[in-house]
This record gives sequence, C-alpha cells and structure tokens, in this order.
Amino acid sequence: MKPGSGVTAQRRLSEWLPSLAGTPGDTAVFVLQGKEPGPTVFVAGGTHNMEMAGVIAAAILVERAVVQRGRLIVVPRANASGASWRDPKDLGPGQYTFDTASAKRTFAVGTRLTHPSHQGEPDPSSYLHPDSREKLPGFEMRNLNRAHPGKADGNLTQRMAYALTRLIASEGATVAFDLHEAGPSSRLAWLIIANPKNIEQAANAALDLGDRGIDMRIEASSSTFRGLSHREWGDATKAAAYLIETPNPYQVSSYDGDHLLDPRHEAEFPLWMRVGGHLEAVMAILHVHNTDVVPTARFEAVGVPSLAELKARGIGAFLN
Repeated sequence: MKPGSGVTAQRRLSEWLPSLAGTPGDTAVFVLQGKEPGPTVFVAGGTHNMEMAGVIAAAILVERAVVQRGRLIVVPRANASGASWRDPKDLGPGQYTFDTASAKRTFAVGTRLTHPSHQGEPDPSSYLHPDSREKLPGFEMRNLNRAHPGKADGNLTQRMAYALTRLIASEGATVAFDLHEAGPSSRLAWLIIANPKNIEQAANAALDLGDRGIDMRIEASSSTFRGLSHREWGDATKAAAYLIETPNPYQVSSYDGDHLLDPRHEAEFPLWMRVGGHLEAVMAILHVHNTDVVPTARFEAVGVPSLAELKARGIGAFLN
C-alpha cells in the first residue's frame, strides 16, 4: 500500500494479539482519524485473497479517503497467509497491474485459504465450527471466514480471526465490513449479508443503491451456519456487521479442462465495476447509519470514488 494523506497511523494486527507477531498471519492495519469526533468504522479486504475487488476497494480507501468526522480502520489483507501463495486450482490472472500517476502498481492475487504450512496443524478429516450445524471439508479450517470469532490460543487461522474480532471490539467499531466476491451464477453475487440486528439498515441501503442503478439484494446471517464474519462480529461486538459480495468471473465450480472462462465473462464483470460496487455499498450503508443521529454520531469521509468515476477514469486514477 501507498498510504494517502488521510492515513494518520499504521499498525499491525499483532497489536491485538501479540502471538501473531512475526508470523505469516500478521498484517497491516491503517487508521484514518478525522479531525472531528465520531464513530469508528472497520473495513476488511483480503479475507479471501483471490477476491480482488475487496482488496482493491480497501486499498483505495487507504490511499484516497480522507475522514472528516470519526475514524476509519482498514485491513486490506485480512488473511496475510492467504495473500502469500497461489492455489494452482484457482482461475484468473496471478496479478493485476494499474497505471497510476506515480508508477505502475501491481497487486498479487492470493488464494482463499491459509497456507497449509502456516496453519500449525494438519487439516482434520472434516471441520465443524463449535456453534454451527454445517459440517465442512477439513481444509475449511484454514478459511478465515469460517473461523470467527476465533481463539487466542488456536491455530493460525483462528488466531487471525480472534485478533480481528478483538480489534473491532476494543476499538469500539460501530460498523464493520468484510468485502468478498462470489461466482457470477452464485446466489451470493451482488449481495449484502447483514447480522440480524442491522438487517433493516441493509434493506434501506439496498433501496438507496437501487435508486442509483446498483441492484444489490440483502440476506440475514444464518443462525446455524456459523463462523462467518457478519454473524460472529455482530454477535460478539457492538458493531453492525456486514459482508458485501460482488461477482468474480473467475470463481466457478467447474471449467473445461485447461481452458479458462470465456473472456466475455470478464468483460461483463470488469474489476472497476466490482470495486465500485463495494465502495458504493459501503458508503450507502454508512449513509443509512448517519440518518436520524446527532452530528457527533455521524461518520463523514471524502475522496471515495463512485462507480461512475471508476468507470470513467479507471482504478489506477485512485491509487497513489
């Protein structure tokens, strides 16, 4: 990252769990403190590091946003271990390069899971989150978005999850976002998943987005499928927790041999559109949370590009 003028402090996730220091799970945390008091907002990208729209959206917040009221805390690569390697089964490019005003910028594409050699223990034969009824393949224990709220003395994935939950709680975040992508044919594409306590705010934000031509559906967190950020962050902390999904053309369940997807899929869901979808959804939700509250409870920031601006100027125009 190349932090912008709005960044007032750079920290590490290990500050919230010292046992992460020096491990592949430690990652950068950027703080953007406004001049006026207000609420704290948390944004995580890179929970799944092949879902690059969330990573790039978080990077743009770090490099371009300026908070006027309140505080923004951004973790662009929530699973730093997953950012360090590439699963050979993943489709799509291994990196994205953008022309910026200063230089070419390259962002490596990682993968969905913690690296097996970083986990500290082998995958079990199957994985069942303690509060869930959904039994999953054993490798899902390395999925950060199945590990929340985490364990302070657990494996690496559980410790990353614990540190993120502790950050949200101890810093008093009132709204928390986890930025993701799903396959274009998935029911998750263009979806806002909200903890049940803040589903009404999600519905109002979806209406606002629809008025601007951005069609996003809403869904409440499951009470039986556990370990996911929107459920556990919202239950374990005071934050209104959301997960936002945009459609990634490279996330598919099957493909024809070694042939990648028809390039028309990427043309239909370009990266600028997906990044813009994330940023528009975040700002729409924050706008709803600003409604009917006193000024000191409002979050205000400038410099966040709209979908139209990203389409017109490209992603590189909003990176340093």
